[in-house]
Amino acid sequence: MSKVTEILATMEYGPAPEANGEVVKWLKARGTFGHLIGGAFTTPAKTFAVHNPATGEVLAQVAQGSAADVDAAVKAARAALPGWQRLSGHERAKWLYALARAVQKRERFLAVLETMDNGKPIRETRDIDVPLVARHFYHHAGWAEMLADEFPGTDPVGVCGQIIPWNFPLLMLAWKVAPALAAGNTVVLKPAEYTPLTALAFAEICVEIGLPKGVVNIVTGDGETGAALVNAEVDKIAFTGSTEVGRAIRKATAGTGKKLTLELGGKSPFVVFSDADIDGAVEGVVDAIWFNQGQVCCAGSRILVQEVIAEDFTRRLKARLAKLRVGDPLDKSTDMGALVDPVQLDRVSSLVREGQAQGAVLHQAPCLLPTKGSFFAPGFFTGVAPANVISEVEIFGPVATLTTFRTPDEAVELANNTRYGLAASVWSENINLALDVASQVKAGIVWINGTNIFDAAAGFGGYRESGFGREGGREGMLSYLADTPVKSKTEAAPIAPDTAPHPNAPGRADGIDRTAKLYIGGAQKRPDSGYSYAVTAKGRTLGLAGLGNRKDIRNAVEAAHACKGWGKATGHNRAQVLYFLAENLSQRATEFTERLKAAGTPKAAEEVETAIRRAFWYAAQADKFDGAVHSTKSAHVTLAMNEPFGVMGIACPTDAPLLGFLSLVLPAIAMGNRVIAVPSQNMPLAATDLYQVLETSDLPGGVVNIVTGPRDELAKTLAGHDDVAALWYCGSAEGARMVETESAGNLKVTWCPENRDWLSPAGQGRGFLTRATQVKNIWVPYGE
Repeated sequence: MSKVTEILATMEYGPAPEANGEVVKWLKARGTFGHLIGGAFTTPAKTFAVHNPATGEVLAQVAQGSAADVDAAVKAARAALPGWQRLSGHERAKWLYALARAVQKRERFLAVLETMDNGKPIRETRDIDVPLVARHFYHHAGWAEMLADEFPGTDPVGVCGQIIPWNFPLLMLAWKVAPALAAGNTVVLKPAEYTPLTALAFAEICVEIGLPKGVVNIVTGDGETGAALVNAEVDKIAFTGSTEVGRAIRKATAGTGKKLTLELGGKSPFVVFSDADIDGAVEGVVDAIWFNQGQVCCAGSRILVQEVIAEDFTRRLKARLAKLRVGDPLDKSTDMGALVDPVQLDRVSSLVREGQAQGAVLHQAPCLLPTKGSFFAPGFFTGVAPANVISEVEIFGPVATLTTFRTPDEAVELANNTRYGLAASVWSENINLALDVASQVKAGIVWINGTNIFDAAAGFGGYRESGFGREGGREGMLSYLADTPVKSKTEAAPIAPDTAPHPNAPGRADGIDRTAKLYIGGAQKRPDSGYSYAVTAKGRTLGLAGLGNRKDIRNAVEAAHACKGWGKATGHNRAQVLYFLAENLSQRATEFTERLKAAGTPKAAEEVETAIRRAFWYAAQADKFDGAVHSTKSAHVTLAMNEPFGVMGIACPTDAPLLGFLSLVLPAIAMGNRVIAVPSQNMPLAATDLYQVLETSDLPGGVVNIVTGPRDELAKTLAGHDDVAALWYCGSAEGARMVETESAGNLKVTWCPENRDWLSPAGQGRGFLTRATQVKNIWVPYGE
């Protein structure tokens, strides 16, 4: 045994094991676990083994959920739904409070169980995971209490199917279950097959506190069980996991009307500027990529260091890496535990070998790994080419890449050079620089001089192929609420474009030709097809409209991307343009009214007047649809910023050719988006008549691009276009299914509102603005 004087000289850690006797006793007493369905545990028919990743030993046998099990759980949740929804917000808040208190009373038990099941160090489960679980239930008890006041005009979604990953098993459960219950929903949750044990312990807590039967149902199993839940009769799917599986879920739910939240993969940048606190940033890397063995979707796996400090930073990072302790996760002195399963260990090892084979240099901790278990030594790569597999693929392990940059612009370019957009970390003592970079990075969460900071009061979720929807905070509650249904209205069937002459359909009485071109980049453009199609009403040809195709959509997308300044303009500046647009439309109100009457539009004058008022309303909202400062950790100001998607596609209904068009386009551009709009297929001239109004209203070219033609064909092109970030489609059920299926390519956000009476209040509202924006949470240090 070492002497005290020797320990003081070497500062070596001694063993500090956490007792696990209570958990072992609990596991032995259960032996085999069934599902929680309708408030009771089932007798399992088929089971699978759950292992301790640090030792390989079997911890328990767990039921393998079948489609019949999932169906039974969904029925139990459906049966419990009316009673749960009838409870007042205060009554639901009391149940959430009871869950929070029960978790707190068993914090140590749950922390030890999580460590044994997952492999992460006890320090992390004890000090981060389980306290955050209790925090989520406390926080959402508050939302349940205030629901009617804070979210008027909304209803619970219904039965929610929830599929969680293995990297934060109990915390991900809390992230999903707490807001769902607070909003008045019931749930069927499927934990990851590697790590189901804390979910089953939570199931016992639900029974213990007397939570109404069927409100929470937990079905264990593998991917087939998850697929059965996706295809079940639920009203919402919330999934956290890989982008590949998220893409499959998007396709599986297309056209079903199920609400969908996806929190997927990431390849997050960790940007270090030359004026940063280098030692602080080095310690930040420890939290960014070696926390939870790098098995974190928002892990800072791409370290970007300003060239002037790269050598010093790399030297200090190597020194810190050498001090990391890898070993028994139940030892309180362990920095990094085991990967979750041998399958994950093989995947990480394979990607690392592939990265080395492609020329990258690996710097790895010189630690002695345990002989048993799924352990991997932490490290980072230098000399990484942009095309190297480790530059692009999410490793999901304790390995990062380190590359350099020279200027802030180059840092932003490198940070955004990924298909993901979950998180980013920016390190600088210059707050102006840090906030400037934060505003330009395409990520749902940005930490300044920090990383991997979480709180129930702040939304978590990404941009791009990192998914859509938020979990946590006010924005997370919206993911579990539905707008009060509007009264739908069957739209007129789209008339197939006809390019042939119509001698039996006379044109205008004055004989003057009226042929509308496309409107792209602020200029009228001939369609690529060279064709126009007849626009008819009451047996008379009113004019011709360009027959747009996929090349025209491509040109419109390019024009929209070129108009970057619109998203950077202040809300006040955008409001001025919209007010001017309303003024110019008002001056031509009689002209538009007469043209709508000629097209057979009922209530033509009312449609024009409502369009003008709608332009005023969205002009008013342009500088008033604010974000928020979330009340999170005391040392931070957490800014929730409503950001535009960028380039959006909008496919308009055949009805209300002027008002339907403006009711969708105006909220999108008011929030700073640029749009490619497909107007009413039957009566596009109402939208093309706006060209001069747009041009004389100081609207920059490229903000609104109009491509006429077959709506569904053009919408399909927009849905499949990787440079379109969001798409609204108002049309048929078959078209909505097509749009949602095609959108899975780059996982763009879609919204398929029902056609409605666009003259009614349902034709405008804050819901349109919410769907025209995505929330970025920026964590700024505040105080000492």
